[in-house]
Amino acid sequence: MGTIGRKNVHGKGGVRFKAGYDRSKDKNMLRNVVSQLIVSGQVEVTAKVASQIVPIADKLVTLAKRGDLHARRQAASYVRAGFVAPDGRTALQVLFDDLGPAYANRNGGYTRSLKLVNRRGDNAPMALVQFVK
Repeated sequence: MGTIGRKNVHGKGGVRFKAGYDRSKDKNMLRNVVSQLIVSGQVEVTAKVASQIVPIADKLVTLAKRGDLHARRQAASYVRAGFVAPDGRTALQVLFDDLGPAYANRNGGYTRSLKLVNRRGDNAPMALVQFVK
């Protein structure tokens, strides 16, 4: 039998169980951030997340450049459907209608990551990820 105390806190009873931040939660977070990047054109995240989403966003733009049905279905399996642009279009529609044709003559490097000042609360290094004009 364990010690008696509060759950999920360090101290008297110790931590009996605390849900970890595993790979599936990380993947879901990246899907949300990339979808927000597609809808808004830029997003401010930590430097580690920025280094993770840049290659994902570039691959999605490459799929949008192809523009066929298989590429659309591959992108739809990653991009979230719940992110809607101010004009009412989904992130997938913005990706294939705007970003794909805009980068038709570019061979890569669709996004840029700019370092910002550290976050005030925990001093985490921040970055701004945006699409290249």
